[in-house]
Amino acid sequence: MSGGAVLATSVEQQEPRRGPDLPRAVGTSRATPYLLLSPGMLWLAVFFVVPTLMLLVTSLYTGSLDQGYTFEFPGHWATYSNALTEYWPQFLRSFLFAGLATVFCLVLAYPLAYFIALRSGAWKSTLLVLVIAPFFTSFLIRTLAWKTILADDGAVVRTLNSLHITDLLTWLHLTEADRILNTPLAVVLGLTYNFLPFMVLPIYASLDRMDGRLVEAAQDLYASSWAALRKVTWPLSLPGVVAGTLLTFIPAAGDYINAELLGTAKVSMIGNVIQDQFFVVTDYPTASALSFVLMLAIISMVFFYVRRAGTEELV
Repeated sequence: MSGGAVLATSVEQQEPRRGPDLPRAVGTSRATPYLLLSPGMLWLAVFFVVPTLMLLVTSLYTGSLDQGYTFEFPGHWATYSNALTEYWPQFLRSFLFAGLATVFCLVLAYPLAYFIALRSGAWKSTLLVLVIAPFFTSFLIRTLAWKTILADDGAVVRTLNSLHITDLLTWLHLTEADRILNTPLAVVLGLTYNFLPFMVLPIYASLDRMDGRLVEAAQDLYASSWAALRKVTWPLSLPGVVAGTLLTFIPAAGDYINAELLGTAKVSMIGNVIQDQFFVVTDYPTASALSFVLMLAIISMVFFYVRRAGTEELV
């Protein structure tokens, strides 16, 4: 047999023959998928697209609440430059705190999700309930509880002081002398605790549906446990990791409760600035401009991160 015949035979074996086109199901049409998508698209348009456009228009107003706001085409774009010039430290601090909280959540959540995925029966259900149990308590109450945990006269701070760990944290400019509350570390710890379940659940979902025989095959090929984790388990769980980091970073970047209760004005985040501009200063154009810039920055980072991660399920 010639080489061309061998190649044609192998290609024929690899590519299955196409059968006859299946008839269209009775009662369906080309418009059916669009009709099924229409409720979600309508919801997205009403509660996301329209408010975003209103936010953009509000950011271009001039005036004040007492004198009234006016809009003159093409709008007062200087509001954006003034807002970014004045509040860029809060933007950087928000992304830094959210990034640190995301990293801490990933370090804590991956072993926990891996441990839960290996369990079976009632143990798995019990552990999952314990993970989501904090959601049964108000976000505000959970954050207030950390004020008690990190109190200056509490057991946690006394233990860290006795071990001279607070001295190291103070040298790193994460805490103040002999205290943790009202410092950057307290804000990051609060963000980590409050958003930890958002990291655990997606990673657990990816690990739970992974075929365990792949790890066994890697070990049969003389891969160590660490090599199997790095070469097999980690790549297969990457969609869950990406989803978890997004679900953690996005709300953490815009959060203001943790910085308000666990920090001070020196460690305020952009969410605190937006809240004050809306409800205290009542400077609606500046608040809208900051909100719009924050949303654009997060969306840009999400698209870049997802494309770089290479997770086709999330693109």
